[in-house]
Amino acid sequence: TFSLKMLPLLLLLFLPLSGALPVHWESPEEEPTQVVQTYLERFYQLPRSGYRSVRRNSTSVIVEKLKEMQRFFGLNETGKPDEETLEMMRKPRCGVPDNGDFMLTPGNPKWERTNLTYRITRYTTQLTQAEVETAIKKAFQVWMNASPLTFTKISEGEPDINIAFFQGDHGDNSPFDGPDGILAHAFQPGQAIGGDVHFDADETWTTNSNNYNLFLVAAHEFGHSLGLSHSTDPGALMYPNYAFRDPSTYTLPQDDINGIQAIYGPSSNPVQPTGPSTPTACDPRLSFDAIATLRGEILFFKDKYFWRRHPQLPEVDLNFISLFWPALPNGIQAAYEDPDKDLVFLFKGSQYWALSGYDIEPGYPKDISDYGFPSSVRAIDAAVYYRGETYFFVNNQFWRYDNKRQSMQTGYPKNIASIFPGIESRVDAVFQQNHFFLFFSGPRYYAFDLSAHRITRIERSNKWLNCRYS
Repeated sequence: TFSLKMLPLLLLLFLPLSGALPVHWESPEEEPTQVVQTYLERFYQLPRSGYRSVRRNSTSVIVEKLKEMQRFFGLNETGKPDEETLEMMRKPRCGVPDNGDFMLTPGNPKWERTNLTYRITRYTTQLTQAEVETAIKKAFQVWMNASPLTFTKISEGEPDINIAFFQGDHGDNSPFDGPDGILAHAFQPGQAIGGDVHFDADETWTTNSNNYNLFLVAAHEFGHSLGLSHSTDPGALMYPNYAFRDPSTYTLPQDDINGIQAIYGPSSNPVQPTGPSTPTACDPRLSFDAIATLRGEILFFKDKYFWRRHPQLPEVDLNFISLFWPALPNGIQAAYEDPDKDLVFLFKGSQYWALSGYDIEPGYPKDISDYGFPSSVRAIDAAVYYRGETYFFVNNQFWRYDNKRQSMQTGYPKNIASIFPGIESRVDAVFQQNHFFLFFSGPRYYAFDLSAHRITRIERSNKWLNCRYS
């Protein structure tokens, strides 16, 4: 029999559009009241019946549900549908309600055995059977490396985990919706349909950065099959939203390692696995790798992530670099915007890329020797554009490049502190705003007034990320 308890953990994912931001699951023009009602009903158990009478008689239920949602996403707990909250509600996300402790599935279901079997009963036509089997095996391996679990593929008989590709209504009370939207769903550990994973056959499944990478979606779904719920950590595999990451170098994040080991115990490997941790805006030690403006926004790069600060939006988003630019490497070291050309230039090592909006220009990457650097310079620490000139910072020196003549100016490099007194430490990142250079070094930034020729304030770097705790 089918029970509500066995409803699948639906994974509602989104497709990054070329040259555009990810699509919204709700129309931004939709009435705020409707957005709030739909969102709280779907994800925070706001009763569907009696919603209007509840609103008419008392707003306490709405207020508490809004606060619960705001708490989950780390927003200000105002209990009001402010712009920050509405913007978060309009983001693409998973169909699983935000309850439990956001790591383990409510009720903490788990497999009693550690040696599990799986079987692929229906394949997609988008990939060869060998490609599907390789992606599935690699997805299981991610969890096997971090736990005592093992997974064995069988070709006949009843496995612990059935894997299949289906279209539309496929008999489990959770029909698929065609291309995009819901990509897959999985069932928590248990008998019969428990642990099974279904993929929407109408999606375009790939083994690269195009459309939906099967390995990444499968690895997420298998987390549900093993008893994990969604994580609030935006860098975790179990975070609700899809973002491409290079499968060839993929390492399970520490948050997911902690989750799987909380259920099944440590790995049987002699050396316990560790994974990357997501940078947090309010870490007092936070430093940036590079910063650039982009058509009024400010982009703050850190490891495989970047934060987007938009002047008209109250929140600061953390995103994977690969979500917007699959071809870019992680660890961008320097960046600047050339507003005259309407391009942003990004640097790592001896290579650099040019962006037009959110599109990488053809013909890149190129070598930084194009700028006229000596062969001894193989990486840039920071860069900034100002009045037709680009300043490049390397160690304790800087160069000045004439963009109109496309040549390095004579007399450079110069000592940074001799021209920018007070900037004694190595520059991690810099950008220009209102005739100021904002120099970032470690966890602090220095506002250098280009008119007064001096530092006018020193503050913590994460103030730019609206950190409320710094």
